[in-house]
Amino acid sequence: MLLYRVRKDFGVVTTVVGDDHLDKARTAPPPGAVDEVEARLRECAEFFALPELAHLPPTRGRQALDEFALTGGYDHTAEELLVGAKLAWRNHARCVGRKHWRTLKLIDARDAVTADQLADACWEHLRVATNGGALQSVITVGPRPLPDGREFRIVSPQLIRYAGYRNADGTVTGDPAHVDITETVTRLGWRGEGTRFDVLPLLISTPDEPLRWFDVPRDLVLEVPLSHPNYSWFAGLGLKWHAVPAVANMDLEVGGLRYPCAPFSGWYVNTEIGARNFSDPYRYDMLPTIAKKLRLDTSSNRTLWRDRALVELNRAVIHSFREAGVIMVDHHTVAEQFVDFVEREEAAGRRCPTDWSWVNPPMSASLTPTFHRLYDPPDLDVRPNFVTRSPGSGCPVTGA
Repeated sequence: MLLYRVRKDFGVVTTVVGDDHLDKARTAPPPGAVDEVEARLRECAEFFALPELAHLPPTRGRQALDEFALTGGYDHTAEELLVGAKLAWRNHARCVGRKHWRTLKLIDARDAVTADQLADACWEHLRVATNGGALQSVITVGPRPLPDGREFRIVSPQLIRYAGYRNADGTVTGDPAHVDITETVTRLGWRGEGTRFDVLPLLISTPDEPLRWFDVPRDLVLEVPLSHPNYSWFAGLGLKWHAVPAVANMDLEVGGLRYPCAPFSGWYVNTEIGARNFSDPYRYDMLPTIAKKLRLDTSSNRTLWRDRALVELNRAVIHSFREAGVIMVDHHTVAEQFVDFVEREEAAGRRCPTDWSWVNPPMSASLTPTFHRLYDPPDLDVRPNFVTRSPGSGCPVTGA
């Protein structure tokens, strides 16, 4: 038999892989399998050695690790899962809003076994997160993969997204980023109204059901119509955006275990909407329209017409969310909050992996304090964390 041994703070753990009674000619584990087992065991041991779990009986860590060593898994308590999710947020290199990691709330949906049950958990997520505009940071955690590797997944990139309809002339009505998933749910039987802001249904994949879609209840979709504090014509553009950004296409890894169904949400930075969703040429591409309304000279890049239109669009986003009573943070404030977070982490003796290109805003970056400093590299292998799904692990229909 094969023995994998990993030394921990609380002793030596031996994982047995194979069996003396099995045919000795059985194929050896695939390359990297031993390393994967050891890495997962190490993550489990390190998790239970965290200061945040110091109040647990020492036997809890030994029990979890021994069970993991023998079966390849164990069950987190709700408290352990919430601690892990908070630390995953704290450790995630691409998030500029990590200062608020301690505020995360957990919806435990690990007992959901059907797509209907997972959809209900997502609706509860939106209720708690939206909170009448006083947004709360929330994570919903569904079941772990089955022993045979089949998974429960939210296939949609976020719980709320807008459809994109491909027109005969090559243009797109709605959000061009979601044309493929719109066509997928249309083939499955969904029919939108054909507007620029049709809320897509939620796509859910479970091991024992075909891919299913669920209309997001309208009363759970809080939207903010955009207006401008100085230009009355801006409201006539008919722009709006949903209040809750609930990311659903990343896995949560905690204590050696992976949760492939773990949508999480906080609140928007204005530039996510104003400088990306509405400004990117491959999204809603609104800068030329706004520049025309502002009567800017668009004949040359040297007139900086895009820059001027971009500022006014972001003013409208910030103004509109404030008028609607919906939490949002501007890119200057969140940058200051992030630097404060990094300094607190350094004072606590913790490394803070950071992707510089993600924590700096897509406008006026050099005016923010995040621009003018270096960080721990983003590729530090820190757990717990939110991780991008590996290639081929997504929905077989959409590839999401």
